[in-house]
Amino acid sequence: MAERGEMAETRVPRALTLRPVTPADRELLFRVYASTREEELAPVPWPPEAKEAFLRQQFDAQDAWWRANYAGATFEVIVVAGVDSGRLYLWEGPKEIRVVDVALLPEARRGGSGTRLLEGLKARARAAGKAVSIHVERMNPALALYERLGFRLVEDKGVYLFLSWSADAVS
Repeated sequence: MAERGEMAETRVPRALTLRPVTPADRELLFRVYASTREEELAPVPWPPEAKEAFLRQQFDAQDAWWRANYAGATFEVIVVAGVDSGRLYLWEGPKEIRVVDVALLPEARRGGSGTRLLEGLKARARAAGKAVSIHVERMNPALALYERLGFRLVEDKGVYLFLSWSADAVS
C-alpha cells in the first residue's frame, strides 16, 4: 500500500532485524539520539561543539535513567538492509510490552521499517494477551504512525502523550 501522497508502486521490503546493543554501539546510539533532537536544537544559537556537549550529557542521563528504571528491558539495534539504523528498547511486564524508545536515523525513516517493527510488536502482544504502550512527545511526527496503527490516547502528560494498543480494543 502506498504512503499518503505517493503513487502506488510495488516495493520490495527492506530486510529488518534486531540485535542486542553492545558497548561498541555507543556512538551509533548517540547519533540516533542526536538525530531526534536536531530540529528542536536548530534555532538554538550555540556553536556546534556546545550542542554536541549538551546532547551527550542528555544522552548519558537518559540512558542511565532507562537502565535504572526499566530493569530487565531489552536494548536492541535496529538493522535495516544490513545497516545499523536505529534503536528499539523494550520492557515487558505481565500485562504490557512497553516501548521505552524507538528511533531511526534520518536515512532509515519513511521506508516502512517503523511500521514493520510496530506491527511485529502488536503480533507478539496479541499472542501473549498483552497491550503495547509508549510515551510519545506530542510534537513527534511519529505520532501519526502510532495513531494509524491503532494506538489510542490513555493519558495526556503535557509534553508527552501515553498511548496504548491492545487487540481487544481494536474494532
